[in-house]
Amino acid sequence: MNLAKNIRNTASRVLQNEANAILGVVDFLNGDFEACVEQILASKGRVVVTGVGKSAIIANKIVATLNSTGTPALFMHAADAIHGDLGMVQEHDVVICISKSGNTPEIKVLVPLLKKLGSVLVALVSNVNSYLAEQADFVLNATIGEEACPHNLAPTTSTTVHLALGDALAVCLLEARGFTSDDFAKYHPGGSLGKQLYLRVNDILSKTQVPVVSEEASLAEVIVEISGKRLGATAVLDSVGNLKGIITDGDLRRMLQKSLDIANLKAKDIMTVNPKTIDADEFAIRALNLMRNHNITQLVALDGGKIGGFIHIHDLMKEGIV
Repeated sequence: MNLAKNIRNTASRVLQNEANAILGVVDFLNGDFEACVEQILASKGRVVVTGVGKSAIIANKIVATLNSTGTPALFMHAADAIHGDLGMVQEHDVVICISKSGNTPEIKVLVPLLKKLGSVLVALVSNVNSYLAEQADFVLNATIGEEACPHNLAPTTSTTVHLALGDALAVCLLEARGFTSDDFAKYHPGGSLGKQLYLRVNDILSKTQVPVVSEEASLAEVIVEISGKRLGATAVLDSVGNLKGIITDGDLRRMLQKSLDIANLKAKDIMTVNPKTIDADEFAIRALNLMRNHNITQLVALDGGKIGGFIHIHDLMKEGIV
């Protein structure tokens, strides 16, 4: 019990430390941060993010976020840069150097080389009195009180703050560019995330077996239609093909529980009027949200105001959206 309590206390202390540090950095947002965003927006080049050790890992993540939100970026390891990789930096690139101390040997060697190339240099640093900060054109202040590590040694809180500032930078650039969800979809075509952004109801709609009956259809005809098309429901249409209601197999069970006098029942007597529908051109993720909000498993899809088919939650599951 004591061990479990100690684990929870330690985890709570780490999370609180890092959360407070991120909130503390809000006060450090200044003109340099704004000017950095404006410089990147105006640049004809890319954003090159560099660092060593844990900072290099954070740099990789920031690069991935920038690329996925409309800002071309690439990663350059600071140690490799001074052994040939510096050649990837082009004339109009903006270089972001990430470092807690701002005084690491690799950074001290790299910075003069970048200055010689004429690169715009941004320091994302936790020591604003460091060599890196003094040499940079813009300083993104990531000062922290202490690491979450009990020895104040292992990069924990500092790397979290660096990452959060990178996210803030990326989102500022995203909003300034007017980057939309459609733009986002272009960069995320794979997996469930991509499908949520581009897959539409019409893409997965089965139009070959659409169960429909007339308002005057007998109960037997309704049962045959539902069973034959195997979607667990049928649409009910009027004489000119307009949707009037829906009957599910659940409706049939509930009807039989209420009364066995079914000889003269018509589809219009047991249908649910004004059923939930969705336009066939809507995104499939909206269909999922509608099903969840109304606790149902299928929707009638309308195409030009007429029934185009049914979309079932199983269709969304097959596509990996659920």
